[in-house]
Amino acid sequence: MDKHFKFNNSVVGLPLFFVLFLWFVYWTEIRYGFDFDTNGILPRTASGLQGIVFSPFIHSDINHLYNNSIPLLALLAALQFFYAKQSFYVITLGVLFSGLITWVIGRESYHIGASGLVYVLVSFIFFKGLLTKYYRLVALSLTVIMLYGGMLWYVFPEVDNTISWEGHLAGLVTGFLLSLIYKTPEYKKIPKYDWEKPNFDAAEDKFMQRFDENGNFVNLPIVEEFEEPETHQGYYTSNLQVNYEIAANEKNESKPES
Repeated sequence: MDKHFKFNNSVVGLPLFFVLFLWFVYWTEIRYGFDFDTNGILPRTASGLQGIVFSPFIHSDINHLYNNSIPLLALLAALQFFYAKQSFYVITLGVLFSGLITWVIGRESYHIGASGLVYVLVSFIFFKGLLTKYYRLVALSLTVIMLYGGMLWYVFPEVDNTISWEGHLAGLVTGFLLSLIYKTPEYKKIPKYDWEKPNFDAAEDKFMQRFDENGNFVNLPIVEEFEEPETHQGYYTSNLQVNYEIAANEKNESKPES
């Protein structure tokens, strides 16, 4: 298991609790005859601001709730496992900012459902994985786009007038912005080789010098080194000053007596 990713109870508990709470709200609405739709986002109205907080927990029917529950279970579990340090902020700010954008750009109708949060999670996990360049997170990004890439069509108007494309677009934009804001330094690759270091100079590298500008292997030019001849000093060389005296060549011999 990668040292960056640790499985704990919150990986299962967070998505399970969140989705069960959505079903509890829907059960309460059906059981007691409430109509929570009016607590959704009503764009550009003061009363509609409450929907920024409440709208993700309100669903129109069982199919609407079911279609949001399955992605939320998978995406919240992935978020909590791979981005545990950022998960709380992504969920909280994702709900608030996607709801606020929907309140600004939305049609004059009540916008409800957790699909905006689904788009926040898809967008954040996809873009964040690419930005980190960490191979496991890049693989997660590709998996998410394969599973939920078809959702991209529902951020455009007139594709389906029964859904809130404004909420989907707001979630997509919010997730992308959050992926830029929240850094993940723990996944930064530590340079292991000289060529991975920022101050690496290929011109000074002995191995890289063996290749020309076209990438062809070449031999280094032979440089002849000039060797200075060695000077040998005689045994009589001395740094002391020597004074010589000239003496007569007389033999130390006794003279014969006469």
